Amino acid sequence: MLSKAIQEALNKQVQMEAESSQAYLAMASWAEIQPGLEGVTEFFYKQSDEERVHELKLIRFINERGGFATIPPLPQPMITFQSLRRVFEEFLKHELQVSNSINDLVHLSLQEKDYATHNFLQWYVNEQIEEERTARVLNDKLELIGDDKSGLYLFDRDIMNYRGPNKGGGKGGH
Repeated sequence: MLSKAIQEALNKQVQMEAESSQAYLAMASWAEIQPGLEGVTEFFYKQSDEERVHELKLIRFINERGGFATIPPLPQPMITFQSLRRVFEEFLKHELQVSNSINDLVHLSLQEKDYATHNFLQWYVNEQIEEERTARVLNDKLELIGDDKSGLYLFDRDIMNYRGPNKGGGKGGH
């Protein structure tokens, strides 16, 4: 049985995962109307789907543990961006916020001696390590490219092959 504090914190994480899904959906929609960003578009549609899976996993866990998962109203995410660099800066910023929230949840689960929740959250801890690394690597690549259009073309082409270090990518995460 979940304590009230754990249930509330997990429901807050449900909201964060839902907001992440919406944010990445908005990034995908923005990218889709920019010329030549088909790879970036698909990358963010996929990221949005992943975040929804994370949300559903939390909802099921809360309910299975005798709690009540609530489905939150969502604020409007940022829908326009000044540049592709700005999109990926927001992506990294968002992943760092999610990591901080997961860390707070892990801490709370230990304080409450809720080891089942602590164990469950380890999947999210590992997932966030991968997500942060992906966001950092992609930001670094965009910084290297600068305003080079041929570099941007290659970035867009290659982004769908970038799967991160533990998601089937080879050496270096490619």
